[in-house]
Amino acid sequence: MISQSSIDQVFETARVEEVIGDFVNLKKAGSNFKGLSPFSDERTPSFMVSPVKQIWKDFSTGKGGNVVAFLMEHEHFTYPEAIKYLAKKYNVEIEETQQSNEQKEAANERESLYLVNEFANEYFQKILHKTDQGKSIGLSYFKERGFTDETIKKFNLGYSLDDWQAFTDEALKKGYSIDYLEKTGLTIVKPDKHFDRFKGRVMFPIKSMSGRVLGFGGRILINDKKAAKYLNSPESDIYHKSKVLYGIYNAKQSIAKEDNCYLVEGYTDVIQFHQTGIKNVVSSSGTALTSEQIRLINRLTKNITVLFDGDAAGMRASLRGIDLILEQGMNVKVCSFPEGEDPDSFAKQNTLQELTLYLEENAKDFIQFKAGVLHEDSKDVPIKKAETVRDIVNSISKIPDRIKKEIYIQECARIMDISEEVLFSTLAQINKKDFQEQNKQFTKQQKAFEVIKHQQPVKKVDVQYVLERKIIEILLLYGNRVEDFEDLVLKENDKGDLILEPIIQQAKVFEKIYLDLQDDEMQFSNEQFKNLYYTIIDVLNQNPEFDLKMFINSVSQETANEITTILMEDERYSLDNWNRMNIYPKEKLNTVSQLVSETILSLRCFLIDQKVKEYQQETLHNKNDVNKNILEEVKDYSGLKMLLSRKLNRVL
Repeated sequence: MISQSSIDQVFETARVEEVIGDFVNLKKAGSNFKGLSPFSDERTPSFMVSPVKQIWKDFSTGKGGNVVAFLMEHEHFTYPEAIKYLAKKYNVEIEETQQSNEQKEAANERESLYLVNEFANEYFQKILHKTDQGKSIGLSYFKERGFTDETIKKFNLGYSLDDWQAFTDEALKKGYSIDYLEKTGLTIVKPDKHFDRFKGRVMFPIKSMSGRVLGFGGRILINDKKAAKYLNSPESDIYHKSKVLYGIYNAKQSIAKEDNCYLVEGYTDVIQFHQTGIKNVVSSSGTALTSEQIRLINRLTKNITVLFDGDAAGMRASLRGIDLILEQGMNVKVCSFPEGEDPDSFAKQNTLQELTLYLEENAKDFIQFKAGVLHEDSKDVPIKKAETVRDIVNSISKIPDRIKKEIYIQECARIMDISEEVLFSTLAQINKKDFQEQNKQFTKQQKAFEVIKHQQPVKKVDVQYVLERKIIEILLLYGNRVEDFEDLVLKENDKGDLILEPIIQQAKVFEKIYLDLQDDEMQFSNEQFKNLYYTIIDVLNQNPEFDLKMFINSVSQETANEITTILMEDERYSLDNWNRMNIYPKEKLNTVSQLVSETILSLRCFLIDQKVKEYQQETLHNKNDVNKNILEEVKDYSGLKMLLSRKLNRVL
């Protein structure tokens, strides 16, 4: 268990915008930051981070909370793991008691898989550096590749002994379950035996964006035609190769800083580039590029430079991934190396300055590169040239931005020596075909929607819920502020009519709200708001120095999520950039007393309406015996509502 003092120190030190900035490319939006949601596929930012309140909100999925809640949602950390991650990031020493065997066994399955992978990662490194076989075979291989000791340790490179059961036996000896060893793919289990999947291979741990070991890649070092040269961990609950990029953990900060990501094919390409000094580089780990991998990069930058070998086959294979990148609305450049070279070998033979200069001079816009490669194959053959042009226009059709499309059409016309009119006509044909396909899909979805729409009645706005929610928001934001309030005292004038006489009184916001609700004997109808209301009032009473950040950290995750939703509700409108259109919303801070008064008055009006409706129902059920007292009550309530409405400047 982690001590409370350590947890408090972590919360005091951690900055939500810095932590989330490691995973999402955040841009300033007034006093907040905004970015693309890391929990959904979107092109318009709906993710907000508030440095002042130290909270975040994802309006596309409804998720939100503090810095720990983000790590638990995004990285699937447990609460203690999130605290440990933050402690490590901010160099905070934490006090922790030793876990018992029972506590270890109680860890959920996902966590058990992570623990097994972490053990394997440490084990393979130990074998590489501490055993004769590891040094003579594994370490020698890495040294031959030109990797320094610092680089080998930075990427946690390791070695699996050329022994059928060495790793598995050691893991079982340490108390790890064979079930989890099998589920991570580290051990292959047969009815009568079990053995190591990565026997006799150098090991490359594959990490998540936060640094957790998801799986491994292993390279065999002997010539065995029956064995694959590279072997990856199989799919598991924590490892999905289509959603992972090798090197993203080491590259994420550089990608965001440089606003560009180099995409290569293999593990050693990433490591060699990193060692040379170019750190914003990742690899698809030998798999075909996927939309999920592109979106992972899209959180950090809009710019991708695809790097690949100089051979023609490799170029054509990489061209297929370009359309996927374009579909995500990203900017693509392509750079190939001289024939016979790959990113690994080229980086090894050149200095940082030489490598940087080569990339700058040879990275071409995708349209120039694609036209060059395909044109080389089809020159002097009219039919092939026509196919090439259609192929290029098809790629251009994937681009969401219309201005970019037109510019690329013009560029294609220039390179391929063909009229723009023909290319625009071809683009229109492709777009029409795509539109028809999308229209079919839309029609199907609409039919499904119609069924749902007829089944579900339109939900009415719950006025009391909205007002109770607003009271909670006011207490959280301004509870301790001292304000001048204009109270209304009900009096009878000389003519015997009821009037509201204003009196100015000074009070704290939370005291004003509490006394008003108590005087009118108003109760919260929403149970969650009711509990939250009394908790906030109690904290404000006991602690004059109310700290919103610490309060959010002290409540349950469910309550924290609700608080975040309430506090960030107004922030979502800053996503629309109203200031660009010279529309400046009025700041609440200048009208807190008015906001409090209007909210309480509105709640009173609503409750009066509810009371009048109750009396109406009562008279409808007893038509022959209408109570005169009820009619008098209704008259009084109607008069009171008229007065309150005048104060609210509403027309009845």
